[in-house]
Amino acid sequence: MKGFLIAVPLLLLPEIAAISFPPDQSTEPKDICASKTSAQPEWRTVTAVSGQVDMAFIAGATFQMGVAAEDLQRLQEFFEIKDPRFFDPEVPKHTVTIDSFYLDKRLVTNEEFEKFTRENPSWHADRIPAKFHNGHYLEHWNANGAPPERAKHPVVNVSWHAAVAYCQWEGKRLPTEAEWEFAAKGRLNGVFPWGDEAANQQMANYARSGIRTTTAVGSYPANGYGLFDMAGNVWEYLADEWAPYRSDAQTNLVAGGDYFASGDSYQRVTTRRVIRGGSWGGSPVNLWVEYRDSHPPNNAKDFVGFRCARTATK
Repeated sequence: MKGFLIAVPLLLLPEIAAISFPPDQSTEPKDICASKTSAQPEWRTVTAVSGQVDMAFIAGATFQMGVAAEDLQRLQEFFEIKDPRFFDPEVPKHTVTIDSFYLDKRLVTNEEFEKFTRENPSWHADRIPAKFHNGHYLEHWNANGAPPERAKHPVVNVSWHAAVAYCQWEGKRLPTEAEWEFAAKGRLNGVFPWGDEAANQQMANYARSGIRTTTAVGSYPANGYGLFDMAGNVWEYLADEWAPYRSDAQTNLVAGGDYFASGDSYQRVTTRRVIRGGSWGGSPVNLWVEYRDSHPPNNAKDFVGFRCARTATK
C-alpha cells in the first residue's frame, strides 16, 4: 500500500497532449502507481513449454522507469490529485536494463488454475496451509471448482504464494516489476498501455465501466505486444518486494533479490509484494503504466490476479 489513503476521483481523462511529461488501482490497497526506451523491442507469439498459454517475446532493452520530481505538479493536475505525496512511490526516474523475456499474453484464468489445483491438491481451498491465505482463498468457487460462467475470467482470491506456485508448475515465474512496466507500455511512450487516449469503457474494465467485477480475459484490445488486460480487470502480482525506487542504474533488478523461478523460498515470504495494472474497481490513475502499489502476500482478494513470465534462453 502507498503510505497513506487518498481519495482518487473517478473521471475520464483529457487527452495527454494537455500536459508535457514524457512519454493505477487501489480501493483496497489504495482501489482497490512514461518514458522513452533506448531500444525498440520485438515480439512474437510462442507456445509456453507446458503448452498452456501463448506468450509474447519481448526483447531486452534499456529504458527509464519512474518520474522526475519536476513532473509532479503536471501529474497532479492531469490526474486531479491534490497531495503530491501520492506520487512518492514513482519517484525518482532511473535507468533500468532488462534481458529478453516471455510474458503470458493473458491473465491466468479460473479454468487454468482449477487444473493446477487438481494436479496439486495441496493448493486446493480445503488443503492450503493457513499461512498462505487470509480466509478468502478461492471463496468464489464452489465445491466442484470454478463456476462455469467464470471459467475464462482471471482467477482471483488467490495469494501471492499460490501465484508463484502456479507459475513454477508451468515452468515459469512471476514477472519482475521492470519487466511488467516495459511490457505494459506496448512499444508506446504513452500514459496507458494503449497510448495517450483517455481511459474509457472500450479500452479497459475499471470503475467507470460499471461492471463491478471481472470480465473474461482478452475482452479488451491488446497493447502493442499483443498483451491483454495490462490495465484494469485485476491487479497483477509481481515477484518484487515492495520498496522505494533506487536512483542508480540497474540491470535485471528484482527487489528482494529472488525471482522465485524454482524452489520453495517463496513459502517463507511475508513482506508486501508489488502489484501493477489496476482493476475493475479502480480509477484512471491506477491504469497509468507507471503507477505502482503493494499488497500483502497472503491477502487473497477479488481484485488481484496474475500472469506468468519466463526468462528467454540466451
